[in-house]
Amino acid sequence: MKAIVFDLDGTLIDSVGDIRAALNQMLAQNGCTPLTLHTVTSFIGKGSSNLVKRVIDAVGLPDDDASHARYLAEFLHIYTKESAGLTTVFEHVHEVLTGLQQSGMLLGLCTNKPAAPTQIVLDQFGLASFFSAVVGGDRLPTRKPDPAMLHLVMQELAVDHCLFVGDSEVDVATAKAAGMPVALFTKGYRQTPVAELAPEFHFDDYRVLPAIAERCFSGFNNR
Repeated sequence: MKAIVFDLDGTLIDSVGDIRAALNQMLAQNGCTPLTLHTVTSFIGKGSSNLVKRVIDAVGLPDDDASHARYLAEFLHIYTKESAGLTTVFEHVHEVLTGLQQSGMLLGLCTNKPAAPTQIVLDQFGLASFFSAVVGGDRLPTRKPDPAMLHLVMQELAVDHCLFVGDSEVDVATAKAAGMPVALFTKGYRQTPVAELAPEFHFDDYRVLPAIAERCFSGFNNR
């Protein structure tokens, strides 16, 4: 069976607005000034724990283990309640996922976002039914770019190979660590030039993804 596994934030959805709002609410509760959209975007990619660590380091809050755990809990509490108000699905995602699913393609999701807000977002935007396997960032002890999460999605899909679709440096590193080809969506949260990341494929319009998948599964002959 052919399978495509997707990242979520910056790949299928533009969620940085809600993430920033929750972080800034947490910061306000602790007497700190808000962070800009650009700053928060640059922090996204390695999971909520890493995100909160980068935020508290940036604003000078205590970063001992107990403080970090408290700030993380505050952020997740806020974000889980308000995770979809400013979020949007990238253009053509629904139609392309529908077409891929109807063609018999197995679809999975591999995200560093924790399971609770992931499910809320998937349900809110009508995406949940597309995915036969979903692995969130709190499912395993490790997160992307460790390949274990991607391997688990593949195991649950019962496939040995997949095309991984993501938007960031972390996603490219995850695919490479797992030995899988990656298609990089270039309208997400990536900071590094595409050429430096050297993905097998890259695209900025979801309507070309089915053709990329065909090229990938026919032998990965073209970049």
